[in-house]
Amino acid sequence: MQLASRFASRSPVLRTDHPLSDDQIRAVAPSIFAEDKHTSRSERYSYIPTAAVLTELRQEGFQPFMVCQTRVRQDDRRDYTKHLIRLRHASQINGAEANEIILLNSHDGTSSYQMLAGMFRFVCKNGLVCGDTVADVRVPHKGDVAGQVIEGAYEVLHGFDRAQASREAMRAITLDQGEADVFARAALALKYGDAAKPAPISESQLLASRRFDDNRPDLWSVFNRTQENLVRGGLLGRAANGRRQRTRPVQGIDQNVRLNRALWLLADGMQRLKA
Repeated sequence: MQLASRFASRSPVLRTDHPLSDDQIRAVAPSIFAEDKHTSRSERYSYIPTAAVLTELRQEGFQPFMVCQTRVRQDDRRDYTKHLIRLRHASQINGAEANEIILLNSHDGTSSYQMLAGMFRFVCKNGLVCGDTVADVRVPHKGDVAGQVIEGAYEVLHGFDRAQASREAMRAITLDQGEADVFARAALALKYGDAAKPAPISESQLLASRRFDDNRPDLWSVFNRTQENLVRGGLLGRAANGRRQRTRPVQGIDQNVRLNRALWLLADGMQRLKA
């Protein structure tokens, strides 16, 4: 499953450690506050501003911690273009991780309302995205959009119980070195794809821990080390022509979500095989 839209790698992004205010959001993603639908939309298009949905989500206990808006070439679409919000519910925040709802929308017809399940790990500040084990809700711009989005948010929220179960199951499984190498090799294939060209880094680099507490053999730790090293980049490797290079961070929102979901499904699949 993919996001309903694509975000350029240099899209404006803001993430903070506290709930974002409307002024902070507007400065980065003004399309969230569009006052009407784009002129290209017909009368059948139900215009519900994302800001209005955000207000209702806040009343239900959901708070925004990250926003992003895609870059566009056409000036007339800038205030209506695709945007993304990551929200947390008060009941889902703990000391190590926070479950997040990823809300995607636009006001120019390029995206329906879409909600995915995500997870934010404070220690490395990487936004994991859960796989198909939890809800993926899409709401077209028809009828009671706001009400359906609220229902969808709770559907995703309830799906975190399954994500939590998968997470705990991963923590209970120990991988030997060979199994960890297999996981890392599969992760490299997800990132670099082309089997005819060697990946610029090795399995051992991908499994290297950036902090002492992550240096454990359980599947959850292996998954997190792999995810962080792939997403953050900065590892010294070699290109196909032999030149030394550092791996690039995954900055594109759509690319980030696809890779994260694939890694989650890979880890969840290994957990099931080892159970």
